[in-house]
Amino acid sequence: MRDFIARRVLDVPPSGIRRFFDIAATMDDVISLGIGEPDFVTPEPILEAGIQSLRDGETGYTSNAGVLELRQAVSTHLERMYGVSYDPETEVLITVGVSEALHLALSAVVNPGDEVILHTPTFVSYQPEVIFAGGIPVAIQTKTEDAFQLMADDVLPKINTKTKALLLGYPNNPTGAVMTRKNMLALSELAEQHDLLVLSDEIYDQLVYGGHKHVCFASLPGMRERTITLGGFSKSYAMTGWRIGYAAAPAPILAALAKIHQYTIMSAPTPSQAAALQALQTGEEHVQSMVAEYDRRRQLLVSGLNELGLSTFEPLGAFYAFPSIDATGMDDETFAERLLIEESVAVVPGNAFCTEGNFVRCCYAASYEKLEQALERLQNFMQRHG
Repeated sequence: MRDFIARRVLDVPPSGIRRFFDIAATMDDVISLGIGEPDFVTPEPILEAGIQSLRDGETGYTSNAGVLELRQAVSTHLERMYGVSYDPETEVLITVGVSEALHLALSAVVNPGDEVILHTPTFVSYQPEVIFAGGIPVAIQTKTEDAFQLMADDVLPKINTKTKALLLGYPNNPTGAVMTRKNMLALSELAEQHDLLVLSDEIYDQLVYGGHKHVCFASLPGMRERTITLGGFSKSYAMTGWRIGYAAAPAPILAALAKIHQYTIMSAPTPSQAAALQALQTGEEHVQSMVAEYDRRRQLLVSGLNELGLSTFEPLGAFYAFPSIDATGMDDETFAERLLIEESVAVVPGNAFCTEGNFVRCCYAASYEKLEQALERLQNFMQRHG
């Protein structure tokens, strides 16, 4: 039979996360520190807004770009939080999660052979999405000593005539790293000097700790006109299953995203848009409550991992810890598999995120009690293997 599958699709391996989840699904009493998903139920007012939308018969399409009131709310939110302003009619697009927004952005701006510089460790979708868009991902490995921040000095040698864009994901999945304003400004200077577009995935923008203040890349001097800001509701508002996000960009760029969106998606789910609007209007107290609890869990997990000899730098964003497992003498795949089989604790090998070195991702979006149990099981594991 003739091979009908496109070569660029065949060349991308399946997600490295899934194998361990498939094993865990066959086991009892597994504590999962694997899935990057809030364990909170969507806050009640947001939940009710989506339900009321259904009761009101709002089960049809909206405009391609999304409900205007929601786009206005997104614009107001970005201006209030970060001082960057977008025209809700021409510069904001409501999408099916940030995943669609990323796909649209890369599809809209990448020509065959264009290079997109990105940092690793990174979210599993970034490099495949560049490839699916016809581009070439150029990965730069970030380092523990730089707190997993992408440094301008490492980016500069990778820029050439084929370089089209810089793809950033901070606060970072899987490391929990954040970017300082100083280092972001250095990257913005490179973008200006070399005429690069910047795709900034800021889905975890409100999940920051330890006094850190998130810097929206588009808010930096001169960056609004060359930045596509990707954001959403899944993480901060515990709305992963609602599949609702947005892209914000200058009108000519946003129009290109909207063109692809209207032919492939039509519009984001209508009840989800109603829920997202409610989230922006009244969800702040719920976000702050969840952030406070994540911070409590963060401190428990990071201190616990360090005490067990699994060296872990302090993550200041998202809800992940990224410990080194060098003390065990195992590689990340072996560590994750043996921990799952022997102690029924699921973590994700660092190589799923294109990581050099031996790390695993531990998500602290599990309950405090589950994290305590997981640390007890890890202690048993380390007594045998540490």
